[in-house]
Amino acid sequence: MNDFLSALILGIVEGITEFLPISSTGHLIIVNQFVGFSEQFANMFNVVIQLGAILSVVVYFRKRLIPSGRNKPLENQRIFDLWKKTIAGVIPALAIGFLLGDYIEERLFNTTVVALALIVGGLILLYIENRKPLNRITSVEYLTYKTAILIGFIQCLAMIPGTSRSAATIIGAMLLGASRIVAAEFSFFLAIPTMAAASGYTLLKSGMLLSTHEFLVVACGFIVSFAVAWLVIAGLMNYISKRNFKPFGYYRIVLGIIVLAYFFLI
Repeated sequence: MNDFLSALILGIVEGITEFLPISSTGHLIIVNQFVGFSEQFANMFNVVIQLGAILSVVVYFRKRLIPSGRNKPLENQRIFDLWKKTIAGVIPALAIGFLLGDYIEERLFNTTVVALALIVGGLILLYIENRKPLNRITSVEYLTYKTAILIGFIQCLAMIPGTSRSAATIIGAMLLGASRIVAAEFSFFLAIPTMAAASGYTLLKSGMLLSTHEFLVVACGFIVSFAVAWLVIAGLMNYISKRNFKPFGYYRIVLGIIVLAYFFLI
């Protein structure tokens, strides 16, 4: 398959799945079974296109995340408080990822684990949506540091491929009393330092020097991932203002069953 076509496909997959509770890593592992990148280049490429998705969060929520100058001290204080809670929430993932990241990558990055994690995560999403919602936390600003850190610990489950970082944080936030919108927003914000740290570590560890062709392939995936992720974020925020996460739960279960059946039958 043409490298640029592969980059386009993977960029679209990453952009669609990164912030939906359906596991971008799981989808990329599955799609990489059919896309012809070498293993080392594929790992590096997947990391870089995740950075494109991160940038889309910063751009979409720029008014919530970027201080606007000295003329709005109260607004800037809210932004700094949000960043401090976000950093607090990412500490568990940094610590556990540093200790167990390589072990998890060696032992669990396979289609069987992805499929099982998709199914289990889907069942949990359906359970969350079928119970009476708590909705005690109606704004991200009302999250306490304790709640942010607890969500961060739950996020660590996403180190199991197929679980979905987005699903783990959304489920964790809703279990702790957050509304759907707050859970989704904090999941977006928590993605920025979490994915930036994981991506930076992977890139440093890979130590790859890119040829001009490889750089252009990576750039293509990055741009596509950014554009698609921005559209998905906008669509998801509109969707959850009116509907629940049940369709994502059903999708995970069906996809997990299909993946198990396919890879056990071939």
